[in-house]
Amino acid sequence: MIALFKLNHTLSFPALEFALDEPNGLLAFGGDLSPARLIAAYKRGIFPWYNAHEPILWWSPSPRAIIRTEHFKANKSLRKSIRKHRYTASLNTRFNDVIEHCSSVQRHDLNNIQASEDSISSNTWISPDMLNAYKALHQKGYAHSVEITNGSGELVGGLYGVVVSGIFCGESMFHLQTDASKAAFLALCTHMKMHNLLIIDCQLVNPHLEKLGCVAIDRSEFIDLLCQHQQTVDCWQVQSLRL
Repeated sequence: MIALFKLNHTLSFPALEFALDEPNGLLAFGGDLSPARLIAAYKRGIFPWYNAHEPILWWSPSPRAIIRTEHFKANKSLRKSIRKHRYTASLNTRFNDVIEHCSSVQRHDLNNIQASEDSISSNTWISPDMLNAYKALHQKGYAHSVEITNGSGELVGGLYGVVVSGIFCGESMFHLQTDASKAAFLALCTHMKMHNLLIIDCQLVNPHLEKLGCVAIDRSEFIDLLCQHQQTVDCWQVQSLRL
């Protein structure tokens, strides 16, 4: 049996030292998915993750997985694929479409935190409540998407995440065509480097993310990074992105 903190109507969370070692990072349950609570959570290094029809669970794992944007380099095969498929990238033009595509991705293909967790084997974690919550967060200017379209103008890949304290907290990505999710990641890294934004939070390490340059750091180091990158950079408006 484990003991967990139950959240109430306030936006407070328990101290991170109360997060469990097993399952790694489980901190609290309950509360809601309002924009105010989600923003408060992400600013503290906490995120929601739970199955549909279950209580909301809140996590802050240690170690924490990050990618430093300057460490990601597109290889020749990715560049060739981008040219072959005539991919173009944009920011925040089709957020709802991106998150809905992500919600239908089977977990064994998912290039994010859930791919590393055997206990999450279906696509239920992006539930209708989660969809609505992150769409609302997008309307508030905190959640953002990168879209990849092919030469025919079709949406074939993308990713979305939450920006707090100058850090992009990646949530999920999808692809319908070869290398489209990698192209979205390249566009994100290029955009962030242009604006001196250095850190992408990947939550937990998995083999796919390691190939993109993901490394594990202690949770306390991640919280220090959140504290160090408090500046808000106004670079998340709708626009075309460089590939």
